[in-house]
Formats: sequence, C-alpha cells, structure tokens
Amino acid sequence: MSIQRIASRYAKSLIDLAGEQGKMEIVTADMKAFHKACQNRDLYLFLKSPIINSGTKQKAFKAMFEGKLDAMTMAFMHIIIAKGREPYLPEISAEYINQYKELNHISTVRLITAVKVDQATINDIIKKFETSKSTRNTVEIENIVKPDIIGGFKVEFDDKLYDASIKHQLDQMKQQFAGNLHKKDF
Repeated sequence: MSIQRIASRYAKSLIDLAGEQGKMEIVTADMKAFHKACQNRDLYLFLKSPIINSGTKQKAFKAMFEGKLDAMTMAFMHIIIAKGREPYLPEISAEYINQYKELNHISTVRLITAVKVDQATINDIIKKFETSKSTRNTVEIENIVKPDIIGGFKVEFDDKLYDASIKHQLDQMKQQFAGNLHKKDF
C-alpha cells in the first residue's frame, strides 16, 4: 500500500473521530504543531528509523509530547506507534491538515516575496482571493521570503503559479536576447 493511501486513511479516521468528539479544532492545532515539529530532522529520522523499537519510540514520544498534545491526539499517536506505522506520522499529519482544509473550504496561498510583507498588504491580498472564484471560501496566506527573486512576487495556490518576480522577468529577457540571431557585421 502506498504511503499516500496509508496517510489518507489514518488522517480520515482521526478527522472523523475528532468531529464525533467535538475536538476538531484542538486536534487540528495538535496536528499542525506536530507537523511543524516533524520539520526537525532528528525527530523525523527518529520516527523513520527501523532500528529503534516501538517501545522506545513510545517512551520518547510520551516524554516529548505528553501534556503538549490533547489526550485524544496522544492516544491516536500511540495506536499508530503500536501498529508500527510511526514512520508515516509526518505524512499522516500533513494529510490530516489537507483534509481539514478541504472539509472547511480553506485555500492556502503561498506568497513569495523578496522582503517580508506587512499585515495590511496580506489582508488586502486575502480579500482579493476570497472574492475571486479561483480559491475556496477562506484563504490563508503563507508569506515566504526569498531574497533571490530580487523584487516583485510569486503566488502559488492549488496547482497554479503566477510569477511576477523581477528575477523571472530578467530570465525571460535573457532568453529573448540569447535567441536574437540578427547580428550586423560592420
């Protein structure tokens, strides 16, 4: 079975359970925090390691997250570890977040700029996307700073990309000049 299918099934189970128990927002906050924690290379490798047994992983997981995650989230994580599916926890948390956004009609728009954008500008961008037909009802902006785009911006959402960066424009001009075969001999 593929990793995506496994992650999707476990995430769906947790979403259903959280909905039944009325803990959707708490579990979602937990899964976002856990997903962010999985960005730590040591934790990621620890979860993926086939050498470390599940008992050791259970103890370490309890020491790291008990009291920080809701009891239902902890119970879910312990079941995953007991079944030997802990290598899939990073993917399960990501899939849970995706399913939550789908369920609540939330679109994530990645705004890539050369410098950090102020909150007023972000609010204006959110309003424009929320009134457009290209995104879902609610829009959340993820502002990523990449100085190498020089200026301008890039917008990514769903499978779309709008590139209005200066770097992109310079690259296009460079290609046009490179393709110019008209040379005058003097």
